[in-house]
Amino acid sequence: MSELLLACVLLSWIVTCQSGPWRPCTDLLPLDLLSRVLPVSGRAQDGIRMVQSRGARGFQFSGSPQLFSFPASQLFINCNFFPAEFSVVVTLKIPQMPPEKSEYIFTLLEGDSEEPLLGLRLSQNKFHFLQKGHGSRKRITFKAVGLDDNRWHTVVLAVTGRYTILTVDCGTPLELVLERSFPDNLDTTGSTFFIASRRRWNGLFSGLMRQLVLLPGSDATSQICPSSEPQLSALSVPQALLHLPIKPSSTDLPLHPYEAEVRVTAGVSPPCGHSEEGQLWFNTLKRGLFLCDGIVWLTMLQVKEKLDYVEDHQDLFTNSETFDIEVFHIPSVGLFMATANRDSNLGSGIYKWTDGRFERYQNISTYDAKAWQYFTVGKKKFLVVANCRSKDAGDQEQSVIYKWSSRKLKFIHYQTLITHSARDWEAFSIQDETFLAVANHRQGERNHNIDSVIYKWNPVAQFFEVNQTIPTTGAYDWEFFTIGPYYFLAVANTFNGRSTVIDSTIYIWLGGMFQTYQSITTFGAIDWEMFQIENRVFLAVANSQMLTEEGKILYSINSTIYELSMTSQTFIKFQEIETNSALDWEYFTVGDDRFLVVANSYDGNSYSLNSVIYRWQGFEGFIPVHRLSTNGCRDWEYFNTTDGSYLIYSSARAALSKVLKLRTI
Repeated sequence: MSELLLACVLLSWIVTCQSGPWRPCTDLLPLDLLSRVLPVSGRAQDGIRMVQSRGARGFQFSGSPQLFSFPASQLFINCNFFPAEFSVVVTLKIPQMPPEKSEYIFTLLEGDSEEPLLGLRLSQNKFHFLQKGHGSRKRITFKAVGLDDNRWHTVVLAVTGRYTILTVDCGTPLELVLERSFPDNLDTTGSTFFIASRRRWNGLFSGLMRQLVLLPGSDATSQICPSSEPQLSALSVPQALLHLPIKPSSTDLPLHPYEAEVRVTAGVSPPCGHSEEGQLWFNTLKRGLFLCDGIVWLTMLQVKEKLDYVEDHQDLFTNSETFDIEVFHIPSVGLFMATANRDSNLGSGIYKWTDGRFERYQNISTYDAKAWQYFTVGKKKFLVVANCRSKDAGDQEQSVIYKWSSRKLKFIHYQTLITHSARDWEAFSIQDETFLAVANHRQGERNHNIDSVIYKWNPVAQFFEVNQTIPTTGAYDWEFFTIGPYYFLAVANTFNGRSTVIDSTIYIWLGGMFQTYQSITTFGAIDWEMFQIENRVFLAVANSQMLTEEGKILYSINSTIYELSMTSQTFIKFQEIETNSALDWEYFTVGDDRFLVVANSYDGNSYSLNSVIYRWQGFEGFIPVHRLSTNGCRDWEYFNTTDGSYLIYSSARAALSKVLKLRTI
């Protein structure tokens, strides 16, 4: 007896050692069946199209069923048995079907057989689960499911033991009991998966399919439900359907042919929100094709425009004289503009673009405001003002950060920072960290040689904290820019207490801080503007006045454009342009043309001067093409809407800013 027991133990040990640990036939992770029949990256394929409909994208199959098949052995890598417990998730959209018609979502066919081992089929108002087991073929039918209504639906079919459970759009589950449990020995050797068919043209799925996923071993319902969009609940959607199509280059083909609902208007912009995402719009007036990204219309194809002339569009009456304008867009809300106004009693205004014009939206208390800066930190949206004076005489000057409230739909006070006659804020990001730089102009009435401060966002405290101080001389402007992997910050130093002929400095980010890179002599510098033309990098400085230590003052002086020399790795003088107390440069493009517009403010006798638009002319540099009558021009901003391109300028002499429309041909 003991010998027999020993033999049994040895036999058990031998079997265990030879077979190793048990492993399932396939991974117990979601298996994306749809992705396995899509074209490989970078290739187009006949018979499959990506179609946008009702705010979502799906694939439509029209080619040979053989193109959309793959052997079952790709899934069942450890053995050949189909899992005894599983669920299938499918997101589809199909129009109403005639009573006699049936279409297949997928089938698993054995060898050359036309009868499925397993499959899902649709007919009018019915959903069928097909299976082979215990020597017979069965069809389990769920009735009155309402899937063929030309709307998106996500369906989960879960099979466990004798139970088959159907859940549509995370609704109430429908349960059918099988006569016998689903077999645990359904052999898939030599079998093939056919997506959207049963190998034949007859029964080819005619709708749109967004996802088709097999989840072995569990019910997927708990993984995708509840959902804010139950009709589009996702377990594993192919990457190609998650992003808007990218416009290919002239030599590349798109990954998938793309179709979408198209709207045609003569210039009037249709709505572009979440439900229109992926929709196309053809603008007959601008002769352009645009794609909605869920927020704004993106240009896909458009006839190249050329600037013809500039016309008066809107007189914008502001609270008081305006030193700076900030134009920004809040997703799903609209286009806004903030004006930095002089009068502390009236504060500064925020305006919203409504029906082709800026309308007053909100007023914020400011104190001789000099500049606004809009920026984001993650999903948070902020607006910071540079206050030049304190609320009450003798108090410490403070600048304020405001945060956009999505509930109140306005900006509310968020954080106060001590500043000294602040002239400008610059927000920027370095390696996923957010910074704010303030240009402190002077402390008291005479001390211009003070520190400007760079603040860094603390993600734990959710506030900005001092990160670095930089000695500046009457700082008026910061300009952040990148060149390749390098980060730069340029300061416009204006006045040292005796002269405006001083150095402005460019800093480079090294070792976690900004360090001096290059100093350039400027003349009352008020603004830096960085821009690139192809692979060339430029910096334009707005020189406002030349005040020497002897007391001589000139307003009609040159402002300078510098270009980065790759040889010396420094900015060298490229072009000098005569300006009249220039206070701002703004770079913009129209079609293939590049432009610079300068804010001329004063020539020593008058504030009523022409500000000038210059066009890039290659070897000749920038040449004047348009002269615009302005009064004490302080700032220029360029912005786009679906109705066209605009320039807006602010006046430091009057409570009037002007919006100008760029007319093109």
